[in-house]
Amino acid sequence: MDKDVEKILYDEKSLENKAAELAELINNDYKGKKLVVVGILKGCIVFLADLFRRIKVDCELDFMAASSYGSSTESSGELIIKKDLSADIRNKDVLIVEDILDTGNTLYRLKDYIRSKNPASVKLCVLFDKPDRRKRNIRADYCGYTIDDLFIVGYGLDYDEKYRNLPYVGVLKPEIYNKSN
Repeated sequence: MDKDVEKILYDEKSLENKAAELAELINNDYKGKKLVVVGILKGCIVFLADLFRRIKVDCELDFMAASSYGSSTESSGELIIKKDLSADIRNKDVLIVEDILDTGNTLYRLKDYIRSKNPASVKLCVLFDKPDRRKRNIRADYCGYTIDDLFIVGYGLDYDEKYRNLPYVGVLKPEIYNKSN
């Protein structure tokens, strides 16, 4: 797997430190509130684990599985919900946690969907933001890193369900994802 990575952008320690920084901001913003942290599977799981362990306010944890990518490197724009919320989020503050904000198609539609369930608020926390690829008017309330238009993998981020288990985030060699295009 490492041979498929062109270069490492962020090592494991940097990523853990960034999760701690973001958790501190979240702790300050959600004191005394009814927080539900919603992880978007599968990409968020490693980041969410590091982040959630550092959130000190009372909160619930739930998950959704939603995508607009499938096995492609390009968003289809169509939201597919594979797993819905288990928790009742009515009148609670919701924090959506996702690995990356790219075109914005998935998260834009997902925020609308969650808003339809009448939460007190909906905010977005992402580890990575790629604003150059944005197709929707959406921004993260909490963002770890703003990056260029690179195809990154590791620390939960995948290409065709591979590379999620890398302990760092690196740039995938183009010949890997261009093979299937």
